[in-house]
Amino acid sequence: MKLTTSQALVRWILAQRTELFDGTHAPLFPGVFAIFGHGNVLGLGNALEEVRDRLPVWRGQNEQGMALAAVGIGKATHRRQVGVATSSIGPGALNMVTAAGVAHANRLPLLLLPGDTFTGRAPDPVLQQVEHFHDPTATVNDAFRAVSRYFDRVTRPEQLLSTLPQVARVLTDPADCGPVTLALPQDVQAESYDFPESLFREVVHRPLRPRPDVRALAEAAETIRAASRPLLVLGGGVRYSGAAGRALRFAEQHGLPVVETTAGRTLVPHGHPLHAGPLGITGSTSANVLAAEADVVIAAGTRLQDFTTASWTVFSPDVRLVSLNAARFDAVKHGSSALVADADEGLRELTDVLGAWRAPASWTARAETERTKWDAHITSLRAPSSGLPTYAQVVGVVNDVSGPADYVMTASGGLPGELIGGWRATGVSTMDVEYGFSCMGYELAGAWGAAIAHREGVVTTLLGDGSYLMLNSELFSAAFAGHGFVAVVCDNDGYAVIHRLQTGQGGAGFNNLYPDCATSHAEPPRTDFAAHAAALGCAVFPADSLGDLEGAYRKAREAAVAERRPAVVVVRTHPSAWTEAGAWWEVGVPEVSHRQEIASARDEVLEGKARQVRYLG
Repeated sequence: MKLTTSQALVRWILAQRTELFDGTHAPLFPGVFAIFGHGNVLGLGNALEEVRDRLPVWRGQNEQGMALAAVGIGKATHRRQVGVATSSIGPGALNMVTAAGVAHANRLPLLLLPGDTFTGRAPDPVLQQVEHFHDPTATVNDAFRAVSRYFDRVTRPEQLLSTLPQVARVLTDPADCGPVTLALPQDVQAESYDFPESLFREVVHRPLRPRPDVRALAEAAETIRAASRPLLVLGGGVRYSGAAGRALRFAEQHGLPVVETTAGRTLVPHGHPLHAGPLGITGSTSANVLAAEADVVIAAGTRLQDFTTASWTVFSPDVRLVSLNAARFDAVKHGSSALVADADEGLRELTDVLGAWRAPASWTARAETERTKWDAHITSLRAPSSGLPTYAQVVGVVNDVSGPADYVMTASGGLPGELIGGWRATGVSTMDVEYGFSCMGYELAGAWGAAIAHREGVVTTLLGDGSYLMLNSELFSAAFAGHGFVAVVCDNDGYAVIHRLQTGQGGAGFNNLYPDCATSHAEPPRTDFAAHAAALGCAVFPADSLGDLEGAYRKAREAAVAERRPAVVVVRTHPSAWTEAGAWWEVGVPEVSHRQEIASARDEVLEGKARQVRYLG
């Protein structure tokens, strides 16, 4: 079939299918986010227009925003579908690098198709081209190499024959999943080749389920049997495997208290007697207490990042780790007994090997005992009070109204700590806290992608005023396209959580909260978030107090569904009230300072580092 590079790429995209958790098939690539410009409007743009009846194309307003929306699709579908984003060359392409970082840090699938400069070089330097004096092959798209799991520059049409199978491999492989960047020079996009029809045959990508090595399985089982205080940690890999049910049955059979990581939140029903809560800095004291006492930790589907491990101070110094992970890279970390396997298959086989073994009943009962204490603490934080609403109270209102099919999101600032630590699961795998990259702006753009992916329930994203101001243009994109979700905007006068970090480590309040920022005005202007959101085509529901919030949120939910556009709830919130899990986090406090408060904070860092353990197995 004589096709241009762009036509062949688009036809291949259409031919890829995916098997969902219920066994049905769907497009692997449900749609494309596109901003056309110099570098992709003629080649790829024309190819997409030819199939516009079969492949939805949504226009973003900012390349970073639309690529983050594509990431949101990957997370909301538990990596079963992949968002695609294309841009022009130069600044348009570079705007997507941050989104690639989000996908890479969170091990999420994303296909980026940035335009690139001419391979023929006849018009050099072309508009928007950055010239490298000693390397004419380098372009701005090389910036994607650091944040791509797979990168290729397509310099010949027939190159697609070898690179597209690798693209599919990376996007669907549970061990290697991450962003793929195909840089597309604009002259090559328009060149043609006689492609074999076999390239465009329908392919159904089914989830790979590698089974564990028999000897590694026996070693892991031996370690677990020796435990008197074992703890099961569930991460995102359990979610993406669809193994939540398997993990819970595993815990029930062996009497294991269960805690969750950020990516593993809402895998366990909140009230289950084995649920001990979320782990780490933004987690719960209940989970952290058990982690400090555990002698064996079974880490399933998690890379155990610093917020989960409290910078590696949350566990006992003599703890033994068993890491079940599809990626060997993650499984061998920290001297773990590595069990490289799909979470569902690995837990199934581990159950068979352990047989009737159970943890001591007194240890098993600790999960519910400790979590009940944490639940009482969260309930007290949610109780009505005078003054501005706190984040905990706002989360409580959203939580109480939400149902089992609803989906809740956040990404940055203080709200991740409130959702991770304080949310009570209403359904399985119904939370997206982007805390691998903690990207400001993902809250709105990612919610657009999640709204596209979700066919049932309401998507609600919670964000601060800082994230709103940083990247809000995709509110208009979602309103224009007809994708409804609820955005709860908490206005606390600036970057309050970073102010907390700054002052909590001895620094003076500086350049975070608006009163501490430079201005020539005696009374600086304030953002009218309600008016701004309305101007972008959103339904708007201001809440002047905690008492008004529930009604405003309920109306917003109704409007998002009925009017098929974002509904924004705006509420002023307290700038310094937080949910605390009592864990430590290592940060770079200066060794030398003019402030005694910073010197004291540095001493606390040294005390924390003395508790830090490097596990060697």
